[in-house]
Amino acid sequence: MAATIELYLVRHGVAAERGPKYPDDRLRPLTPAGVKRFASGVPGLLELGVVVDFVLTSPLVRARETATLLAAGLKPKPAIAEVEALAPGGRHQAVVEAIKAHAKRYRRLALVGHEPDLGELAARLLGARGMIQFKKGAVCAIDLDGATPGGPGTLRWLVTSRALRGLALK
Repeated sequence: MAATIELYLVRHGVAAERGPKYPDDRLRPLTPAGVKRFASGVPGLLELGVVVDFVLTSPLVRARETATLLAAGLKPKPAIAEVEALAPGGRHQAVVEAIKAHAKRYRRLALVGHEPDLGELAARLLGARGMIQFKKGAVCAIDLDGATPGGPGTLRWLVTSRALRGLALK
């Protein structure tokens, strides 16, 4: 059996509403409250013993901002790279290929993306049907066999942003 890949799936934080202010959905940022909520939950990940070696993120602004907040709060601080496949509508196989490529060097990866794609990815990686619902700012930990990074993997936990903020207060 190849080394285990620790995969953390992260849904972006609360973003600005769709509408005329952001005609290009790719440019919608996190709201100030979304920044505060997500950033205040990252210490909760440290309480859970999370260490991330590398962050892969959707290129959309709200996901990139979430990835930046995530990396800034982790120790040691991981590097970040954009992966187009994590944008809404990205192909599952392209995401799995990105996991494979980065898992050659990094054992603990975080992927920052969007719903419903993230929930569908989680379900497929776990060998389940349908999707797993991710609230904004939620994080899911899945262990994958490095020899088969497309799954099936093992769900370790799924935590909401609110729960992470609660853990951070301890």
